[in-house]
Amino acid sequence: MRFVLATHNPGKLREMGEILKDFGIEVVSPRDLGITVDVEETGTTFAENALLKAKAICKEANLPAIADDSGLCVDALNGAPGVYSARYGGEGLDDKGRYMLLLSSLRGAPTRAAHFACAVACAFPNGDILTAEGRCDGSIAYAPLGEGGFGYDPVFRRRSPPCPTGDGR
Repeated sequence: MRFVLATHNPGKLREMGEILKDFGIEVVSPRDLGITVDVEETGTTFAENALLKAKAICKEANLPAIADDSGLCVDALNGAPGVYSARYGGEGLDDKGRYMLLLSSLRGAPTRAAHFACAVACAFPNGDILTAEGRCDGSIAYAPLGEGGFGYDPVFRRRSPPCPTGDGR
């Protein structure tokens, strides 16, 4: 079975392909199918944006389509950058420019609490849809740390999950 992943991001395509291959699902990109539509993210939530993309690509490809939308939500910024995470600060900024702007915006903030939010939607040609949402709680560092990841990864510190035994070990 083939699914279209509504992204132009080769990293996401590779990751989703790895996740779904064990279920016998081949993941292809819109580009692989000659689809060039670029879906405008006009939703006010991550879930709305994911669903907009999944439905549009499903319609174009006549195949099941998976889309996601995610971003960083910072408590001291009233949830910003939120659904605008990839566009935070305007068109001219790259990942480093965005996270440096974020660090600047948080100078003197009373809290550095934040979370990554993600919504995933899957649309099927018969009209069925599946959606899921999740979040990863953490905080914003005072300076970039490490070289790995992308986007806001250098400044986001994930809160440690609770100990599975409940006794601190």
